[in-house]
Order: sequence, then C-alpha cells, then structure tokens
Amino acid sequence: MRVDLVVPVKSFSFAKGRLASVLNDDERRALAQVCAERVIAAAGDWRVHVVCDDPDVMAWARTRGCAVVVPSSPGLNAAVDAGRDAARIDGAEHIVIAHSDLPLARTFSQLVADETITLVPDRHLDGTNVITVPATSTFRTAYGPRSFDLHRRNLDETGLSYRYIQDPELALDLDTADDLAELKIRSAT
Repeated sequence: MRVDLVVPVKSFSFAKGRLASVLNDDERRALAQVCAERVIAAAGDWRVHVVCDDPDVMAWARTRGCAVVVPSSPGLNAAVDAGRDAARIDGAEHIVIAHSDLPLARTFSQLVADETITLVPDRHLDGTNVITVPATSTFRTAYGPRSFDLHRRNLDETGLSYRYIQDPELALDLDTADDLAELKIRSAT
C-alpha cells in the first residue's frame, strides 16, 4: 500500500507566536523549521506533500524533495484538503496528515491500518496531532479547539471505521511555553 504524508506548514517567520514570551523571533523560526524537518524525516521513504503559501517554506520543502501544494483557501482544514487531494491524485492509497510542530516524531508507520482512520491526540486530549485516512475516505477534518472530540464525534456519527492511539512522542506539539518546558524535560532524560 502506498502511503503519503501531508504536512501543512506555516511561514517559519510567523510560526509559534504563542511562544513569544519565552523565545525570540529567531529562536521561534529555528524551532519551527527543526520541528518541520523532524516531521518530514519521520515519513521515511514515503512521498511528502508540504502544504504552504509562503515562498521561503516552498523553497525549503523543494530542497528536501517534497512536493509543494499551495492551498486555494485559507485555514488549516482547507490546507489539509488540498494536501489530501494532491496525494490522492499522485497515487497515494493511504494518507497521513501530521502537524509540523511535533519535535519528537520518529515514524508514523505504526499508525497506518488498511481501511481504517487513525487519530492521534495531543497530550491534553484536546487537539488532533496526526490523522491517517484511506485516500478514498469521505472523512473531513475539523481542526480547531477540541478537535479530537469533534473528530471522534463526527466519525461515530458517520459510522466510519476508526481507532485512536495515544502516542507519547506524537502527542507533544509545541504551542505553549508549557509544551516547550515538557520538551526540555523529555530531552533531559
């Protein structure tokens, strides 16, 4: 089964604004880029589709051998839709959607199950850091506050086959100073 990775990536220059109280502009930019590189590396030999509208991110993605997808509408859900469409057209049979701010990502292969959607929540069981979905699935993402609950509720209502996995490495995303402190604790051990 061919699996592709879709990664929406914001401009590195404007990423991680909620960390401004603990990191300066250059540190936030570097952190965003390092995390995105980690996520792309976790794809292994899968084809990677970076969804972005920033010229610097586009150039960065191309130098790493990624396909670049420019969304036609703003917002994370529209970016994911554009990435999924591109991956499906490119021949993907299963698609992994991952946020670009997962500093501990090593692999996504354990999440892929034929004909099954997999949700990986953040460490607070609020957001959804990773979703795997068969390329032909009708499932639509609904990112935003409480997306993990919303995704599960939508899947329950539609009857689509799914599971969720709590993965400690993929559960850590970097949105707040508390998340950054957690990364430092985990990196020290």
